[in-house]
Amino acid sequence: MIYPVVVYGHPVLRKEAEDFLPEEKEGLQQLIEDMYETMYKADGIGLAGPQIGLSKRIFTIDATPLADEMPELADFKKVFINARIVERDGASVSDNEGCLSLPGVNESVGRLSRIRIQYVDADFNEHDEVYEGWAARVIQHEYDHIDGILFVDHLAPLKKRLLKSKLNAISKGKVNVNYRIKLPK
Repeated sequence: MIYPVVVYGHPVLRKEAEDFLPEEKEGLQQLIEDMYETMYKADGIGLAGPQIGLSKRIFTIDATPLADEMPELADFKKVFINARIVERDGASVSDNEGCLSLPGVNESVGRLSRIRIQYVDADFNEHDEVYEGWAARVIQHEYDHIDGILFVDHLAPLKKRLLKSKLNAISKGKVNVNYRIKLPK
């Protein structure tokens, strides 16, 4: 099932998401498949639970489309459940980011180049992994979603003010996208 993508202004994007409990495992595999299908339909490389209106700590990533430019992302397809970033370090690197929930907005965002993340997979097996470079950037972007943070929150106040009319237009559905969206109520 392809979900509509929740866009800027919807309150679910600003809530800290809740953990999945092991007893909620039924239907989880179908949810993951649906999230990937939704992400692919929208030409995204990541999608978090809040972006489909689900305030749960889950996000999917498939960065393999970027592998031509960044070979280290060739097999980077994962689901992260109940994730917690436990370390961030390295150099602060600025690069362009966009978001399915903020269509048409692309800005340079500074993020630390290395993270350590703990999470469970779809079978609730625990993982503790370190990522660097673009993999770390994509994870941090999606992780922000489950903490109620959007990439525009990392921008300087002046830049945010300059984007205000564009963000207001998104919240009213004045966007041209090739995927279904869900507007704020």
